[in-house]
Amino acid sequence: MHRSLILILAVISLLPLSARANGWFCSTDALAQRDEYGLMHQGPQFNQTDLAPRSPCRLGYYLRSGPDLVTDPAYVGALETSLRRLGYYCGPVDGVFSLEVSIAIARLQKNYSQRVTGTLTVAVRRVLYLP
Repeated sequence: MHRSLILILAVISLLPLSARANGWFCSTDALAQRDEYGLMHQGPQFNQTDLAPRSPCRLGYYLRSGPDLVTDPAYVGALETSLRRLGYYCGPVDGVFSLEVSIAIARLQKNYSQRVTGTLTVAVRRVLYLP
């Protein structure tokens, strides 16, 4: 076990830095829509949150809590897009965690038999395929 871990770390360290940063371990858009197979989908419409700064790796979002993520306009824009795709949200995709977004999350939580709080939880993030 110890030898295989060292071998894996050695192989990763020998990869060029550009290969590690450009898609092998990180996607080009960490907040892109993903289906149940993990495939990314880009929307045909341009939203004002598409140019907001975002983390290049999904891991950066997995390590952040829900209250911290609702202040990030890029993440809230991805959340609004996911809620709109499932039919829970009809408002603008503006990157603001508003009352309408909270109501949409509460509807989603009710339909998926979760505790209805209207806040961003790990279970909501899993349903929406968001990091």
